[in-house]
Amino acid sequence: MAIRISVVVAVLVLCLAAATPASASESATQRLVDAYSPIVMLRAQHDVCNTSQEQYAPPTTVNTVLGNPRVQLLEHVGRRMVVKGRGPGAAELAGLGGNFYLNLPGNPLQPGCTYARAFRQLRRAGRAPAVTYAHIAREPGHSGFALQYWFYYYFNQFNDLHESDWEGMQITFAAPNATRALAVGPDQIVVFQHSGGEHTSWDDSKVEKRGRHPVVYSAAGSHATFYRSALWLGTGQNGSGVGCDNTTAPLTASHPGAVLLPDTIPRTGRFAWLDYYGHWGQREAGFNDGPQGPNTKKVWKTPFSWMDGTRTRSPEVPGDSLMGPTVSHTFCGAVATVSRYINLKAQTSPGAIAIAVGIIVLVALPLILTSWWPVQLEPLRTARAGGQIILAAGRFCGRHLASLVLIAVVALLAVGLLDALEWLVRHLLSARRAGGSFTDSGYTSAPSPALSIGRTIATPFAAAIVIAFIRNLERGQDARLPATTMAVLRRLWRLIAVHILILVALAVLVATVIGIPIAIVKFIDWQFAEQEILYEDRKIRDALRGSTRLVRGHRWHTGTVAVALWVLSQAPAVLLGAAFIFTSIPAVDINLLGAVIYALLVVYVSSGRTLLYLDLAYRHAHEPAPARRTWRLRRKRAEPAAVPGTSSA
Repeated sequence: MAIRISVVVAVLVLCLAAATPASASESATQRLVDAYSPIVMLRAQHDVCNTSQEQYAPPTTVNTVLGNPRVQLLEHVGRRMVVKGRGPGAAELAGLGGNFYLNLPGNPLQPGCTYARAFRQLRRAGRAPAVTYAHIAREPGHSGFALQYWFYYYFNQFNDLHESDWEGMQITFAAPNATRALAVGPDQIVVFQHSGGEHTSWDDSKVEKRGRHPVVYSAAGSHATFYRSALWLGTGQNGSGVGCDNTTAPLTASHPGAVLLPDTIPRTGRFAWLDYYGHWGQREAGFNDGPQGPNTKKVWKTPFSWMDGTRTRSPEVPGDSLMGPTVSHTFCGAVATVSRYINLKAQTSPGAIAIAVGIIVLVALPLILTSWWPVQLEPLRTARAGGQIILAAGRFCGRHLASLVLIAVVALLAVGLLDALEWLVRHLLSARRAGGSFTDSGYTSAPSPALSIGRTIATPFAAAIVIAFIRNLERGQDARLPATTMAVLRRLWRLIAVHILILVALAVLVATVIGIPIAIVKFIDWQFAEQEILYEDRKIRDALRGSTRLVRGHRWHTGTVAVALWVLSQAPAVLLGAAFIFTSIPAVDINLLGAVIYALLVVYVSSGRTLLYLDLAYRHAHEPAPARRTWRLRRKRAEPAAVPGTSSA
């Protein structure tokens, strides 16, 4: 009996001895995971349906999908999708391959507010807590280990649209185990951005920390992770995605609880979903396909090799351009527009084809119907077809290149000077009061480009100098820069006021939606308010009326030429934006180049619009006046033999 008791005691002692190191190791790992769990900054949501805000915050648990009776498990067999069940749990997903899909309620290509409202309901029901999944990853041939934090989001609302989204970050330690890692600290960090990432030293100043916790910024909708708040440019290089990731203010902080995943993928238990190699969303073409889980990613298996292939900096979209449309912002808008078209094509190819054909017809028809030759500059005041005006404006600029380039330089200098004065005033005012901070990390927001005094004044100022230059040339007067500038300065307040008045009036009409047709008509009618002020020295109201009177009967001619000139002024920004994909030129430099080109185009467009004005003035003087339309009901012509006592209608 005593021998049996001794054997039992010995076995228990051996078991406890074997279990103690594992328990201690597990405890140290959990302490490490908790110590470095990230703080995630997300764009604050004030409207559940606003896609510019983060609709799927915070990063959450996979249990929003698993066990959800509204979620289908589908298998792709041949060309069919076969329903295999509803509300699958972790155990039901274990072992399934890449031909399986989790289908959330809704259509990802037409998300509307469906997914945002569904996620809000999950949050209100307490089924979407803030969670990050922690994973210890090692790689043969590399000492130390990587601590990965995976973020799961219910939906991806970006240029690509897909159900579920996986992003995250990792920290590396040059230590053999968690206990030693807690003592020595991390050496590197990498944040996940679409299929790529950005790595740096843990001690780099751009890595924001609160204690040991790194602060990272999740882009609205796309959930790509960054080190600070900004608008980030993705050109597709190094897996960075194509488009612009927005981590700007207003922001809110999320402190997701860290859930430690097992080192090896289990086949059973609560983490059996790690053995699922299928898709976490609906099957769609290309980038809209539901993503596969972390266990399928290269970084999961080879964390160090993958990290070495990521970039060391993320290009930031400059907040402003010196003059004209910001090239990088134009690139962002162009990518979003193309993405929407691709998504439309995925839903309805006939509809997408119809839109493409319609655009081609709208562009090609005016080009075919107009006359392009001959192109004559003398006299300046004469009738010309739309194509002749466009070419004549180019020939005019070539003939007077030196004078017009000087005007463009003056415009750039004026913008720079006025912007510098505006910045100085804002800086002095902000020095007197605390404010401007949009996060508690200390970054301050720059003035809105839309409020720039420089652009508001200098662009119409430069255009007006060109108009005065052409006016003086036609009249045989002094067309040198001092004389034309003085002619503009004497009327400057009217020129700026009429410019702002037109912009505000058109914006108000467009905002009402039903006023859009009227806005289009008035956009054409008011094309020549500046010319009326400089040529006829009219007051603001008379200038608007004079422009409308001149355009009457020639709206199609005026509208097509005006739109063509506007498109030509915007084209360089689009083309330079496309160059981002193929060049490594910094966005600031490309924006500066875009500003210079735009300043030259202001000169060209102003020349074209003034030649169009002279064309209409010639027609107005030499052609019969068009009948003026009226909204009053026409009276019936009286009968010659009216019966007395009766009245005509």
